[in-house]
Amino acid sequence: MTAPLMAVTVDLVILTVRSGELCVLLVRRGVPLLRGSSVAPQDTAFVGHLALPGGYVLPDEDLLAAAERELREETGLGGIHLEQLATYGHPGRDPRGRTVTVAHLALAPHAGAPTAGTDAAEAEWLPVAEAMAEDLAFDHEVILRDGVERARAKLEYSSLGAAFCPPEFTVGQLREVYEAVWGERLDPRNFHRKVTKTPGFLEETGATSSAEPGRPAKLYRRGPVEQLNPPITR
Repeated sequence: MTAPLMAVTVDLVILTVRSGELCVLLVRRGVPLLRGSSVAPQDTAFVGHLALPGGYVLPDEDLLAAAERELREETGLGGIHLEQLATYGHPGRDPRGRTVTVAHLALAPHAGAPTAGTDAAEAEWLPVAEAMAEDLAFDHEVILRDGVERARAKLEYSSLGAAFCPPEFTVGQLREVYEAVWGERLDPRNFHRKVTKTPGFLEETGATSSAEPGRPAKLYRRGPVEQLNPPITR
């Protein structure tokens, strides 16, 4: 039997917290140019639509290298830890032909401002709630939803949420990160009890802050553990 022709791509769900909101990195698809050419090919799929960064895996690349390259070329960002999210291969997901994509996820605390490049006409951070309301290219709405749910789960069992805070922070500041990622308001007392009772998650600094209403709040730093036991459940 003849081997079927199939393209492989990578798509990237890059999330961060900006101004108290969970945001996703999106690009606006332009007309791509062939490498070394000034002539645009006939690939105009979803031109003008917002999309997750991504593109084709080159013949000599592994998946992670392709994901890192596409992130750098389309947004100018690098140095972000990526992990595989899932594989998507519905036969009709790409009008250009049979294409399987391997999605990657990052929850990036210190991601900077993007700069559009290659076939991306624009690159921007957009609140996830706004992105979900857009007509995203391909099946990127599905991929984004899956990425957001994975990110929300990561905050349950890992200490990553504290990485979005200053080196010394109050429980209230940490709660704001969880509220942004989880997309819901949390009971302050219940949250305080959970995070301060989880072994190795937070360490007291001995200092306090009067920046929040009420009596001075204790300042904490991120503790040594990366996996939380028990998890901080929603």
